[in-house]
Amino acid sequence: MPRQSIAIVNYGMGNVRSVQKAIEYIAPNDNVFISDDAKLIGDSDRIVFPGQGAMGACMQALKKHGLTDVIKSCAIDRPFLGICLGLQLLFEFSEENGGTKGLSIIPGNVVKFQDNNLKIPHMGWNNVEQVTKHPLWHKIENNSRFYSVHSYYVKECDHGVVSGVTNYGIKFTSAIEKDNIFAVQFHPEKSQQDGLQLLTNFVNWNN
Repeated sequence: MPRQSIAIVNYGMGNVRSVQKAIEYIAPNDNVFISDDAKLIGDSDRIVFPGQGAMGACMQALKKHGLTDVIKSCAIDRPFLGICLGLQLLFEFSEENGGTKGLSIIPGNVVKFQDNNLKIPHMGWNNVEQVTKHPLWHKIENNSRFYSVHSYYVKECDHGVVSGVTNYGIKFTSAIEKDNIFAVQFHPEKSQQDGLQLLTNFVNWNN
């Protein structure tokens, strides 16, 4: 495969350095870069969209950096990987911060874990059940464990986009797929060998 450019979207709300290091490790010949420049992101071959923190602050940061339009356009026409809040932001609405509108790329809503017996945030290693045979699951055993940190989850969405589920008091959506979009609630860059395999699959994915 010819050298390709992989843009990691930087709007000040993601663990971008660790994501960059992980992708550089599995794709040393590719141009893996961090950017908040809409043109550079728009010219790249693949997009990684990470996110951490509160949904409201993330949406404000995306607008401040002028990145909402380029994310929406890139999500239509090239391989696109959302990580953690980068999954939640793809949806229409989140309960977080008193109610926050997302990017509305995928229909659905994000809600907070409500079970008082659960430790919130959901933090640590948990199994992901693969409910579709997607190329990004290649060489990853079903029910493999990935590392998560989050207090909100996707509750209401089209079942046709669900690619992975995790049990934490309830079964919730932990991976989604739609056309050239794949997004995960967990952190592949913190999930050791299976996380690196997922990133490898993304780098090699020809959707």
